[in-house]
Amino acid sequence: MSKIELNVALFSKRLRLVYDAWNRAQNDDDYSSIADVDALLLVAGDPAGEDEPIRKGTAFQTWLLGFEFPSTFLMFQKNRLLILCSASKAKILSQLQNSDSPVPIEFFVQAKAKEPPTDALPRFVEAYTSLNRVATLVKEQHAGKLVDDWKKAVSDAAQKPTAVDMAPAVASLLAAKDDEELKCIRTAANLTSTLLAHYIAPKLETILDREAKITHETFSTQIEARIGYGEGDKAKGPDMKVWSKGRALNDVDWASTEFCYPPIIQSQSTSTGYDLSPVAESSQDDISHKGVLLVSVGMRYRSYCANLGRSFIVDPSKEQEATYTLLVALQAEILSRMKDGAISKELYQFAVSYIKEKKPELESHFVKNIGHGMGMEFRDASYLLSPKNSRKLRTNMVFNLVLGFTGLEEDGKKYALQLVDTVLVGADKSSCLTTGVKSIKDTLFFLNQDEADGQASKVPTKRAPAVKNGTNGNPSPVKNKTTGGKVLRNKTRSAAQQELVQSMAAKIAEHQRELHAKLHQEGLARFSEGGGGIGGKEGKGWKRFQSYKGEAGLPREVENLRIFVDRKAQTVVLPIHGFAVPFHINTIKNVSKNDEGEFTYLRVNFQTPGQLAGRKEDTPFEDPDATFIRSITYRSADGHRFDAISKQITDLKKEVNKREQQKKEMADVIEQDTLVEIKGRRPTKLPEVFVRPALDGKRLPGEVEIHQNGLRYQSPMGSQKIDILFSNVKHLFFQPCDHELLVIIHIHLRAPIMIGKKKAHDVQFYREASDVQFDETGNRKRKYRYGDEDELELEQQERKRRQMLNKEFKLFSEKIAEAATASIGEPLEVDIPFRELSFEGVPFRTNVRLQPTTECLVHLSDPPFLVVTLSDIEIASLERVQFGLKQFDMVLIFKDFTKPPLHINSIPSSQLDDVKNWLDSVDIPLSEGPVNLNWGPIMKTINEDPYEFFQQGGWSFLGGTAAGEESEADDDSDTESEFAVESDASESSESSEEESDYYDGSDASDDEGSGSDFGSEESEGDDWDELERKAAKADKKRAEAGRGHDSDDSDRPKKSNKPKPKANGKR
Repeated sequence: MSKIELNVALFSKRLRLVYDAWNRAQNDDDYSSIADVDALLLVAGDPAGEDEPIRKGTAFQTWLLGFEFPSTFLMFQKNRLLILCSASKAKILSQLQNSDSPVPIEFFVQAKAKEPPTDALPRFVEAYTSLNRVATLVKEQHAGKLVDDWKKAVSDAAQKPTAVDMAPAVASLLAAKDDEELKCIRTAANLTSTLLAHYIAPKLETILDREAKITHETFSTQIEARIGYGEGDKAKGPDMKVWSKGRALNDVDWASTEFCYPPIIQSQSTSTGYDLSPVAESSQDDISHKGVLLVSVGMRYRSYCANLGRSFIVDPSKEQEATYTLLVALQAEILSRMKDGAISKELYQFAVSYIKEKKPELESHFVKNIGHGMGMEFRDASYLLSPKNSRKLRTNMVFNLVLGFTGLEEDGKKYALQLVDTVLVGADKSSCLTTGVKSIKDTLFFLNQDEADGQASKVPTKRAPAVKNGTNGNPSPVKNKTTGGKVLRNKTRSAAQQELVQSMAAKIAEHQRELHAKLHQEGLARFSEGGGGIGGKEGKGWKRFQSYKGEAGLPREVENLRIFVDRKAQTVVLPIHGFAVPFHINTIKNVSKNDEGEFTYLRVNFQTPGQLAGRKEDTPFEDPDATFIRSITYRSADGHRFDAISKQITDLKKEVNKREQQKKEMADVIEQDTLVEIKGRRPTKLPEVFVRPALDGKRLPGEVEIHQNGLRYQSPMGSQKIDILFSNVKHLFFQPCDHELLVIIHIHLRAPIMIGKKKAHDVQFYREASDVQFDETGNRKRKYRYGDEDELELEQQERKRRQMLNKEFKLFSEKIAEAATASIGEPLEVDIPFRELSFEGVPFRTNVRLQPTTECLVHLSDPPFLVVTLSDIEIASLERVQFGLKQFDMVLIFKDFTKPPLHINSIPSSQLDDVKNWLDSVDIPLSEGPVNLNWGPIMKTINEDPYEFFQQGGWSFLGGTAAGEESEADDDSDTESEFAVESDASESSESSEEESDYYDGSDASDDEGSGSDFGSEESEGDDWDELERKAAKADKKRAEAGRGHDSDDSDRPKKSNKPKPKANGKR
């Protein structure tokens, strides 16, 4: 609990407001109830139940201190503030002693459980009983051990002060909101409005159109689920598909978001009838598809409430339409009169007189009050807008304005209408904080003309027509109508019937067609000038190596003409016909040893051209036409010596290969410029963080500093540090600790750097979110504490600690982004993963949760990290998409074709639609297939000549529509069979050769022909004579290229140079 930080400045400001109001109470009617009292007593017992509304005392305490402190008494006297609480709470509240308080603060600290009692309570009671008149919230009842002890001590006292109700004064204090409070209320109002406009109204329209059978209670539960539900691993986060459409909802603290009451849905079929009060409940009756539907929803954000209510009318009569229009007009009139100085009862009287003037028959059906004050309390009765309340309205007060009629009748059936909004009082007029779905065109639904005439058919009303060529795929963003459906948003039936609504699958298909066509055009444009391949032999060249500069460089050991392994020169010296002949280790492929009788044979195999049967030779040679020694064999009776020589050569070969591999890995590592430290002031720091990859030595937390042109992580050991320049930062991520064990700031680098002895593409700073200070099984802290109160308190502390961690790390990440933007002149934004869009998969060896961000797809929780920049992706291929399979795979092909594709395997099939929707939303072309493709030979074929690849149809072989509307099903199936993963046998033979990443291992590619690999339509008309001529020409080219054997013909899948004939060509 010691980590809780109070807003001391805000406390001082609000405490001063309390004393200022008290001091002027005799001259201000709003505070007259506390004018002649000696003290104000605020009592808090055990926490109220979750279902109970927030009490005025709890709201007052939270407003003043920032948090709710159960079992805590505050007594305000003119010259001091007394606080009675436990030792743990006193430790937190002691921060207030450093405030600019108008009066000194004294603490009366009670003893801990099972410790000797202190004199805190007797002294507090003595101070209380010495007074004559004390203002308190007399109507509030509290429970708990401290409250019981307090009541007993006061009853035993000889003298008791007179109790005065201070509820009206507290209500006045809390009524006018400051900027911090208004920020929370505006967020709550935006949440409520967004939920109505982007979920409740469209969903209700769908229910009515489809005549879906759903109960009021079920619909209410579905609405509540939009902010998430469940706990632990089964927890479901907020529905960002809804909330992302709202205003200013990017930084919402979802842990502090809740509903004020379960959403209320009422219709003509509600068994209990219509009820406009917020205590009404959604019944278990099915929603009626006719008549009036009432929706009420209220949300609370950081304890502050917002509320709205709407009426939807299906096929309204003219009378109903006129009545609803009157409600909308009345609200506009009242808003213009709700201003600073307005009196509550006069507002109600104006509303009644307005109805008398417009529709006098509705006066008896009008509500008994038109709203109430709102803040932390959902309903502040002190500011009821009723005919008897004389309270004045002040600027920045917030009201729930409730207008409605009850007991109305249409065709013998009762109904009600309501229009409810959260309103902010201004100096000249009021404004609605909750908006949307209020006008007639949004709330009145009309049946189709055909349906009204009794001519409608059930089939066309349920199905949207297929998308035709030429449709732009973008329905009206304003009105979401169903063609041929029953529910329309206006009376222009012919106009409504012309609009198409596509299903999500149809939208994706249309969008994907556009993306594939665009991808194909970009591919042709990108490679049209460059022409030839980018992955051919030009990347490989003959690498010269030299063992010795002359005979003088040979070691002495060669004089006795025995095999000698010279590790220093990386050379094996072999005796041949009386000469010591050196062979560099790079010329040796391997050695083998076997025993035959008394002799041991040692065979040395050399690197030579033409060894790799069945595939193209990738190893370059200075002169491939020269004469090569393939192997040389020695015989000896000394088997032990040959054992040692064989081991020495093998170890040297491994050592050289390892060194070459390390050199290749380190080729892209850069050496950063020097970090320019900030001078003249201390750098901004984030303390107590760990770093990954970890530094050598003991695992201890360090601190991150923001300097002029980069970051520095300083280890507590002093000597170890990591510098990261802003110019080398590609992406900056902040991952909150909601549903996670760590809160993370993650940096993805443009070029890798060395950390210790390892290459790092990513650097991560994190702190553990869980509190491991205390063992929950039997430590001292829990030894003397019992009951649910303790558990609730610990959960509350855990929640607040996580919120503070998130706030601290997010603020620091934003400071990093600001500093980087100022340093390099290019904007760097903090990217936050969308957990609600996440899906599971296996990008490496373990199953992890992959989370999309605005610019990337990431996994940051555990190493190895995954950061894929979405703009680098050419196309996504979804594989093993078959009915009955529980999982599918996703392959991401990058725009840099030399980069191997990224495989993300074993994604649950239940998340297929989510993955497709996400890929489509970020404009990544995608394809689906029932089998895994062998991407090695595919990418090698593409790299041979990318321009030819795009000319022959590009990615259309995956099933996309880049080459046109008409896809060739036969060509696609041929291509898939050609590029499908080979049998186990061919895979095992392939794995024995280390050289080729792209070797197919199949000899069937020529038998199938090289035709139509990529869905090409250009040469389908070739006859057999033309095909034979092309085949002869290809054979001649291979012969001229010096390929020494026929097996090279099937080295890989070929491009579409000689297409397969169609069936009609064989007649």
